[in-house]
Amino acid sequence: MSDLLNVSSSPHVRSKDTTASIMRDVVIALIPAAVFGVYNFGLRALMIILICVASCVVTEYLFEKGMKRKITIGDYSAVVTGMILAMNLPASVPFWMPIIGGVFAILIVKQLFGGLGQNFMNPALAGRCFLMISFAGRMTSFAVEKGNALLQGAMGIDGFSGATPLALVENAENSKAALAVADSGVDVLQMFLGTTAGTIGETSVIALLIGAIYMIYKKVISPKIPCIYILTTLIFMALFGGHLSTGDLPIFLFAQLCGGGLMFGAFFMATDYVTSPITPKGQIVFAVCLGLLTGIFRAFGPSAEGVSYAIILCNLLVPLIEKVTMPVAFGREDEKNGK
Repeated sequence: MSDLLNVSSSPHVRSKDTTASIMRDVVIALIPAAVFGVYNFGLRALMIILICVASCVVTEYLFEKGMKRKITIGDYSAVVTGMILAMNLPASVPFWMPIIGGVFAILIVKQLFGGLGQNFMNPALAGRCFLMISFAGRMTSFAVEKGNALLQGAMGIDGFSGATPLALVENAENSKAALAVADSGVDVLQMFLGTTAGTIGETSVIALLIGAIYMIYKKVISPKIPCIYILTTLIFMALFGGHLSTGDLPIFLFAQLCGGGLMFGAFFMATDYVTSPITPKGQIVFAVCLGLLTGIFRAFGPSAEGVSYAIILCNLLVPLIEKVTMPVAFGREDEKNGK
């Protein structure tokens, strides 16, 4: 029989993309922000990145080896988890904290639920939130020991002892005095370039945008979720953020955009394949929920940040969002309406 008559089973669409190739592209996209983080915060930032990656890879290998599962460290997903976790940490944390965070992210959130594709929330963010809950003081402190060369990046020693720009904005908005954001000590140019206090990978908007553009160009991610997420957050903060004057609004919104982990979370964490919806309408709902929660946490919560908690909470809503927004097969509209 001719081979032309042999029809393979569906699906018939083929792609050269693999998990390993996609994760490699994500690693490449993270490199600009990681390099700037090392430049900004010193060699200690590099050490934290290496420790996080090593702890994630080793944990995944040992667990799969012990459980006699297929070893999957070659797909680079553990490397991505380690890099994202490290870039969500301050450069001042002790070296044992990245190890704990990496083990929690891989062992508890990823492997115990079946491995890649089975985790119910982003492992790196789960690890970060676990460390934030367990060691809040260390996770929100950017102080360093004077004279430690490993900590002296471009910011210098004094740069680590101050509050993050987003915290300065919140303090300005919460002040009973007539203090505008423009007078709060926030330099929007520094926030855009990244020479400010913050976690290792969140400060430089330029570096994050370079990585985001690369992922969009390689079709690793779609700009739909990040753009809707960012826009929703800015609209919410414009309406409920508590800016003191109309003239203060542009600087306030720019600070909200460039400060904290909004850009990092929108492009590198909210777009995670496993923990974001696959339906077109579901992605819109997901992104709007992210923006609303981030705005609520920032405007009404005790912390100036809110991206991490917004993303993991919305990760939990993904099954419900997909159920509600799942397209109906042609001719089955009545079944969807319960008829």
